[in-house]
Amino acid sequence: MRKLIMWNVITLDGYFEGDQNWDLSFHNDIWGPELEKISLEQLRAADFLVFGRVTYEGMAAYWTSPGAATGEAEVAKLMNSIPKLVVSKTLKSADWSNTTIVREHASDVIRKLKEEDGKDIYVFGSSILSESFISENLFDEFRIGIAPVILGNGRPLFPQGIDFKKLALVSTQQLTSGGVILTYAKVKG
Repeated sequence: MRKLIMWNVITLDGYFEGDQNWDLSFHNDIWGPELEKISLEQLRAADFLVFGRVTYEGMAAYWTSPGAATGEAEVAKLMNSIPKLVVSKTLKSADWSNTTIVREHASDVIRKLKEEDGKDIYVFGSSILSESFISENLFDEFRIGIAPVILGNGRPLFPQGIDFKKLALVSTQQLTSGGVILTYAKVKG
């Protein structure tokens, strides 16, 4: 069975983006050869990438740009080739290669994919979509990169009022950039 894994980079004070959509300048403070290696390992272990509309549009614009192809060629190649699901009721078309729009019943689609054999399913960014998957207890694992930055304001990854979830620490990895990768799994039972 596949696992559904959340991958996000946040600031030390819990923000996954600044005040504006796609304000991710703090990602530069954690990025480096170690995080690139982790990114490649995750992408090689993925059968599907799942995005909400806003994250999808930002990712598609970035990973199909000539700059991404030259600066991070192997990551770009994988991002562009792996099948992608974008959950949106408003998106008219999805032009990024290997993308399918899921307009309704996203949780049911994910449950079905999880029941199949294969590699894992990753949700990148997509806090609103992630909140819904958390509420429906779909995530098997949370991988959170913490950038060594206090942003002070922005959009939190985990909003107030989210359902209580007990998690088990699987691993920690300190990066030379000063960032840390924390991996948690849901507690079964």
